[in-house]
Amino acid sequence: MSQGPRSGLAAVSAALLAMSRHLEVRDVLKTIVASARELLDAQYAALGVPDDHGGFAQFVVDGVSDEQWRAIGPLPRQHGILAAMLHEARSERLADVREDPRFEGWPAAHPEMSDFLGLPIRDGDEVIGALFLANKNRETPRGGCGFTEEDEELLAILAQHAAIALTNARLYERSRELTIAEERSRLAHELHDAVSQKLFSLRLTAQAATALVDRDPARAKGELQQVAALAAEAADELRAAVVELRPAALDEDGLVATLRTQIQVLDRAHSARVTFTTRGIRALPAAQEEAMLRVAQEALHNALRHAWADHVHVTLDRRGSGAVLRITDDGTGFDPKAVRRAGRHLGLVSMRDRASGVGGLLTVESEPGKGTAIEMEVPGG
Repeated sequence: MSQGPRSGLAAVSAALLAMSRHLEVRDVLKTIVASARELLDAQYAALGVPDDHGGFAQFVVDGVSDEQWRAIGPLPRQHGILAAMLHEARSERLADVREDPRFEGWPAAHPEMSDFLGLPIRDGDEVIGALFLANKNRETPRGGCGFTEEDEELLAILAQHAAIALTNARLYERSRELTIAEERSRLAHELHDAVSQKLFSLRLTAQAATALVDRDPARAKGELQQVAALAAEAADELRAAVVELRPAALDEDGLVATLRTQIQVLDRAHSARVTFTTRGIRALPAAQEEAMLRVAQEALHNALRHAWADHVHVTLDRRGSGAVLRITDDGTGFDPKAVRRAGRHLGLVSMRDRASGVGGLLTVESEPGKGTAIEMEVPGG
């Protein structure tokens, strides 16, 4: 095989790998456009994702400076050749886009374009975008198009992979949105159960103190002291909830540092003693670290808010190529079998699902009056 074909194959491979490397939709769009412009040696490239109102939800360009883009003004509408690609789902290869009867002009700051190659990006029967190039970087015969049939075939291959990359990125973002929504729902439920009940009690106690101020100042003083105690407890609950609302900086700090920080905050926020030790731990796959963090948070929540523990201890140790997380408390404990029969899982189902989802194992040891121990082991990478 000659050097030319090998170079072309390498360029295509690099473009496809670049598209599959990103998970954010915006990053995927920018990579597709840049790859297409470089691969087909064009001066300009753009990709538009249509909305449902005749415009574009997203429109990404390559080859145009930020200053030029700002000067061009609002995003284009779905008209002319763009509309043809989106609604008729066919490719367009033109010697001079300005001479096409569907051409409707462009803003004054828009760069001049002549030869044009565009085609839809399709996911099955749905058109999810339009990819196009302009001004091939080579001399072309008078009246001819700089983009060849081979260019069109190559861009079609790129568009097929672009559809896969874009669909995967959308699924990833949707999955992340659902995860965030589930976390918010769970935390909202916890806030309702914990903080709102404290605030309701606080309001009733304050009302009682107001009624007693004139006829029994001593009792009113006692009620006001109770108001202060309830307010402090509500503040503790809010601080604990804020810890869970903050995103865990696993990428930057790792599991050990993230767990240590959260446990230190919980130790300050609650009357119970919360401690942490770790030995020989090393970095784990990201999914395993996140699962272990979530299991630790759920177990700590149960120990501090349901088991009335005086001491909760968390250990994270190395075991083979993996790790084992253990959370023990001296709280009220429970009968795991009775809890399961009663349908009150205390988050056990969620913790088991998180462990099994990353190839790990969760075990629970508990007995009424004798505390609880929850252990999660993961195999590592």
